[in-house]
Amino acid sequence: MQTGWLLVIILAYFALLLGIAFYTSRHSDNESFFIGNRSSKWWVVAFGMIGTSLSGMTFISVPGTVLHGGLNYFQLVIGFWLGYFAVAFVLLPLYYRLQLTSIYSYLDQRLGRTSYKTGATFFILSRTLGATLRLYLVIKVLELFVLDKMGISFEVTSVAILLLILLYTFRGGVKTIVWTDTLQTTFMLLGLIVCVGYILHELNYSIPEAWSAMTAKGYTQIFHYEPMKGNFFLKQVLGGAFITIAMTGLDQEMMQKNISVKNLADSQKNMITFCFILLAVNLLFLLLGGLLYLHADAVGWSQVFEKGFRTDDIFPMFAMGGAVPFIITVCFLIGLISALFPSADGALTALTSSFCIDILGFKRAAHQDEQQQKRTRLIVHISFSIVFLACVFFFRIVDKGTLIDTLMTVAGYTYGPLLALFSIGILTKRMLREKLVPVVCLAAPIICYLLKQHDGSKGAAVSWLGNYVIGNELLIINAGISFVLLMLISYAPKQAALLQK
Repeated sequence: MQTGWLLVIILAYFALLLGIAFYTSRHSDNESFFIGNRSSKWWVVAFGMIGTSLSGMTFISVPGTVLHGGLNYFQLVIGFWLGYFAVAFVLLPLYYRLQLTSIYSYLDQRLGRTSYKTGATFFILSRTLGATLRLYLVIKVLELFVLDKMGISFEVTSVAILLLILLYTFRGGVKTIVWTDTLQTTFMLLGLIVCVGYILHELNYSIPEAWSAMTAKGYTQIFHYEPMKGNFFLKQVLGGAFITIAMTGLDQEMMQKNISVKNLADSQKNMITFCFILLAVNLLFLLLGGLLYLHADAVGWSQVFEKGFRTDDIFPMFAMGGAVPFIITVCFLIGLISALFPSADGALTALTSSFCIDILGFKRAAHQDEQQQKRTRLIVHISFSIVFLACVFFFRIVDKGTLIDTLMTVAGYTYGPLLALFSIGILTKRMLREKLVPVVCLAAPIICYLLKQHDGSKGAAVSWLGNYVIGNELLIINAGISFVLLMLISYAPKQAALLQK
């Protein structure tokens, strides 16, 4: 009976999203889809971005990391916080000054068409993999704890969810998403706060008492000081800062919402407000993780502490295992769904925007009228939905454990060349020999992959780096190698003038 009610609640939630989409997408055009007609309210974007940044990956995986890593993840969050200041005061002024719709068109203006296409392609690859990893994780949880009991398969669930996302984004795009993200962030945070409050009540702890109990179990250590280890605090903080610069500042999905705000000052207010809220919310997720393990210990869930336990499963086990009041299960489920959609819908919209503008050249295609471009945009939107579905099925085949580390590793490989291209453009005055740009941008991640396979981590057959283990600074290493290789194929603008003579 409860499973039936859960399905009704899920369907009602979907209906609410479709209602918001219908209302906000009235009189929308291509500019509404791509940048919301630059009329979004900064405080709406700031609040909605919380859901986009955290996603279902954070909702499920971050609490689980506390068992083996304590609050180690918060080192990365501190880095995120620092990175948002660089985005707000270096990148946003650039995007507003150039009045960009796609942020990658900066590379076209500064370095040339091949660099532009290469940067956009790396974004499309990275965002597709990242978004579908997040999407897969949430669908897996829904299947395991709700839909499987009703005989609804993983494949049917995946198709239904992607069809829904397609329905409520294909008309309004960003104009719709800034409002649906706000709704979803509200429900996600509500689910988080209710679950934390319930466990504190069940354990009869105040927050200081819960912190003391977590400390006794070794769950509250934040900083790690061994430079050769992957969790060394400097690696984590610097890695987090560069991850933010790349995954937010150089990401069309995140910047598409920011540049939909009317002016630069409001967009910067949005970014700074958001980054402070993000610190508190991530700390709350980690507190939840510690509480979940304290609760598991109190009720005798011995399997949680056995070797091979999947830490991604701790939160769903608690909320969907049948041992908590139904309202807690509902709050978890709504929070989980709310964490799913902001990352998936924004990614689908941003990928459509980037492909249409950067690859198909909508802004340059003067021969196409508004209606022709709208039809093309819809075809691209549907095509990316199909690609998303294929990726979700692929991750189902290869999934072997926690996915938060996988997400950061994917970002490290794919955003490095993009970060290097923007760095060349912003920090230097040099031009690039464009035919070699794609080769360099492919070579750098391959070199990084080989280095990571032969670092000092357990299982490396031959170590090239002694005891040094590559952690979240993988992105920095990749960007650094890309930058050096790009500088090797660069030349001063004077040389271009001489060549033309």
